[in-house]
Amino acid sequence: MDIGGTFTDIVVHNTETGALRASKADTTPGDLTEGVLTAIAQLEVPPEEILSFVHGTTQGLNALLERRGSKTLLVTTTGMGDVYRIARGNRTRMFDIHYRKPEPLVAREDTVEVGGRLRYDGSELHPLDEQSVRDAAGIARAGGYEAVAVCLLFSYANEAHEIAAERILREELEDDVAVVLSHRVAREWREYERTSSTVLEAYTGPVVRRYLARIEDRFEREGITSGVQVMQSSGGIVGAGFAAEHPLQTLLSGPVGGTAGGVALMQLLGRENAICVDMGGTSFDASLVLEGQPDISTDGEADGFPVLMPLVNLHTIGAGGGSVAFSESGALRVGPRSAGAQPGPACYGRGGTEPTVTDANAVLGRVDPEHFAGGRFALDVAASERAIASLGDEFGMDAADLAEGILDIANAKMAQAIRTLTVDHGREPGDFSLVAFGGAGPMHAEAIARELGVTEVLIPEFPGAFSAWGMLGSDIRRDLSAQYYVHEDQLDADHLGAAIDALSATADAELDRQGVAQQLRRFERAIDMRYEGQDYTLTVPLHEGEEPGMPGFAARISARYSEQHRRRYGHATPEAKVELVSLRVTGLGTNEFGHLTGERYREDAMGARTAQVRFDGRAWETPIRRRDALPIGETIAGPLLIVEDTTTTVVSPRASIRRETLGHLTMEVQA
Repeated sequence: MDIGGTFTDIVVHNTETGALRASKADTTPGDLTEGVLTAIAQLEVPPEEILSFVHGTTQGLNALLERRGSKTLLVTTTGMGDVYRIARGNRTRMFDIHYRKPEPLVAREDTVEVGGRLRYDGSELHPLDEQSVRDAAGIARAGGYEAVAVCLLFSYANEAHEIAAERILREELEDDVAVVLSHRVAREWREYERTSSTVLEAYTGPVVRRYLARIEDRFEREGITSGVQVMQSSGGIVGAGFAAEHPLQTLLSGPVGGTAGGVALMQLLGRENAICVDMGGTSFDASLVLEGQPDISTDGEADGFPVLMPLVNLHTIGAGGGSVAFSESGALRVGPRSAGAQPGPACYGRGGTEPTVTDANAVLGRVDPEHFAGGRFALDVAASERAIASLGDEFGMDAADLAEGILDIANAKMAQAIRTLTVDHGREPGDFSLVAFGGAGPMHAEAIARELGVTEVLIPEFPGAFSAWGMLGSDIRRDLSAQYYVHEDQLDADHLGAAIDALSATADAELDRQGVAQQLRRFERAIDMRYEGQDYTLTVPLHEGEEPGMPGFAARISARYSEQHRRRYGHATPEAKVELVSLRVTGLGTNEFGHLTGERYREDAMGARTAQVRFDGRAWETPIRRRDALPIGETIAGPLLIVEDTTTTVVSPRASIRRETLGHLTMEVQA
């Protein structure tokens, strides 16, 4: 289940019959568990028959974006109190005169320094001043703080001072005050980034924990005994108990499901590279599949704040079906403000009067008003025309012309979001397939592809609930890292091997906590490396069975790093010395259900129908077909509207589409 800003998407797999079903329910912002249970009831799933439940939640991310997280006290080492506020300069926007650093989540007056000091190697210079920690606890108690973020200098090398601080804080504070330690959030150097990650977990964590506790309680009362699993930002799933302990890992929980689905689809098709685009009611998310794997970074950012953890590279903008079109300074603007689920676009008939992207599609005939969202409610196209026409009067345009303009602007913005992941990194979009999903993705996929020069669009099964499908078969995943700084000339192979083995043993214990059977476990190991004198690193994976003690190990990983540097930046210096910076181990537990797909065909109960649909300023008589009634393997030229329960696929006169044996649609886009 994927809980979005407008709809809650659900995919159900019946393990006895093999049947897959998908549907949507309204998201219930006041209490998301209501939308979850409504979606389950809507597909008539008996609670006692649920074997496994996986979902993505944006509770933490929404708390961050809306600045409604917990009141947080930051505890740091004496002399380090300004690190979080000073932050770093923004290299990517250093010439942008409009750039402003995001306002810190913790103000300087909410930062407390405590005595004690570790050296860079983790050895103790001065013992922890326990009285200063008790004084900090007194400040937290008196100030009504809901969370305490503890980030002591060099704790990634030695956690002893942070563990002692936690013990004291737990003695002094109520149980409902969250205490977050930096070495558990990000065991890596870069003091500001580690502090930022710790503050983010403290700020968003209590919100996530309350939500998970609420949904587990409701499940228990409803007789659902499967427990709750949650999608992580890295593309794997964990149990709710673990997610509650490490809530930062769920920050991008919802959108990442679509990337996981894209990886699974590419593997099913034997392909390697894809652009995944998820257009829902509120936002547009773009991500990549590179060489059959998700494009994952070991660090990233959330709303301008750096995060030290593995996460899928997602570029998100405020562009969805509910994005509002308006006039500003004599120009037409679209988004990022959204009409959301309530009141929604004007055509929903829930009181919305502002024109949105969905209204523009309705005016142009690109949605079937009788079968929208599986026919659960009919669209009020007349309301869309009134909303669009009202804005059109400001520009002296009729409703149809303005509607096309709204879509042109929205499509251009979405194409530009994709360029930040492709063109800006030296990747040619035309070398990728575009995988389009989300409630609105297949409606806009062809136009976005044409903007980018992409000629092939793939529409997966259940595109409106594809992120949920991606979660359904995702593996259990636990990512661990440890600082390991050494120059290649000083590398001790035995010591390195022991450090990797220790990290692997911890990952194995984590999978044991998740209840993963031994035969379903596997591990991926990697080393963060850089050229001598560089600041930032690239992650170099170790091959299965490759051990540091093997002859020529250092030369092989050095050459592999240079090749990766060449692919990433377009150049390399193979003769230069390299440094090892961090070790990474990912423990994976194979999902016993896996990603399932398959063709289904039935007679078209809807019958032959056509509608007037506008493309490029002209109305076309356009057939409307149900997706599951399309013949397998037959290429159909546009124009065409393909309807199903979770979305509508729009095919213009300049494209054709074919339903494949595996159930997905392949659209060929003409230049």
